[in-house]
Amino acid sequence: YTPVVCLLFQRLLGLVLHGSIIMSFFQKFKLPIYASGIFILYFYYGILQERITRTLYGENKEKFIYSLALVFFQCIVNALYAKIMLKFVLQQGEDVTRKSYYASCSLTYLLAMVSSNMALQWVPYPTQVVGKSCKPIPVMILGVIIGGKSYILRKYFFILLIVIGVVVFMYKDQAAGATDVTGLGLGELLLLLSLTMDGLTGAVQERMISESKTKSGHMMLNMNLWSLGYLSIALLVTGEMFSFMSFVQRFPEVLYNMLVFSVCSALGQFFIFLMVSDFGPLPCSITTTTRKFFTVLGSVVIFGNSLTGRQWIGTIIVFSGLALDAVYGKASKAGPKAVK
Repeated sequence: YTPVVCLLFQRLLGLVLHGSIIMSFFQKFKLPIYASGIFILYFYYGILQERITRTLYGENKEKFIYSLALVFFQCIVNALYAKIMLKFVLQQGEDVTRKSYYASCSLTYLLAMVSSNMALQWVPYPTQVVGKSCKPIPVMILGVIIGGKSYILRKYFFILLIVIGVVVFMYKDQAAGATDVTGLGLGELLLLLSLTMDGLTGAVQERMISESKTKSGHMMLNMNLWSLGYLSIALLVTGEMFSFMSFVQRFPEVLYNMLVFSVCSALGQFFIFLMVSDFGPLPCSITTTTRKFFTVLGSVVIFGNSLTGRQWIGTIIVFSGLALDAVYGKASKAGPKAVK
């Protein structure tokens, strides 16, 4: 039996060593793994979102206009997923984060989403993309003011390069003579509000991590639970809950797309919270900001569409900013300051 035991021991040792190699690889490439998860899941998430909201249902060609209900459905799946992960997979200990942080962070996160979507009623889509591409800037500024974060000067320059590159790449030239004066100023104000809320969300997350070492699973679970509370009130006040239930009764097939859409959201959001917990909100903000850029660039490569000269310039600027930040932008002056 000795050769058999030795063979089993060798294989067991090989599995242990193999596992340690895998863990070492994961620790070394954790950031690109998280970023890839966000990119892939939210790419399909975007496809499903368009399918849900742009499909014409039934003989009367009805549209899905229940954005609050859709986000509510998302938050339910997100919270359930986080609860399951905390129960059976993650060992993140007791959560000592103040409830007030979760309450404020969830509110600003929801306000950022709602105001950004509402802005599309008054501004064209390219303007909305340009505005939201500046998200890392308020995240950095409010992270310094509220979150106690500190960055070296060149970090600001690299982030600015990425933002400029995304803006140059994504912005579409307006047709000659085309103007849009309807609601002039209101759409831009909503975008400014959305950016401010993004910055506040990142700043509160910085304080949560700095003070309480908040883990990804706890952050995801509690933010979605608070969001469900806010959305429940909004659904009842607006009456959208009842009109949505009536819509689902007429077109139950929409629930399948909503379920897959929400699962993609839950998995993608989990990667987001992992990134925020391990690396802070700024790298997460850069990832989510450039996600649309890489999605568009991927479609160009896959489907053979040509880029304009301006888009190639934007591509070079974005990759330059990302490369410079990866090599020279890691260090901070003092790191996050503990707030007593």
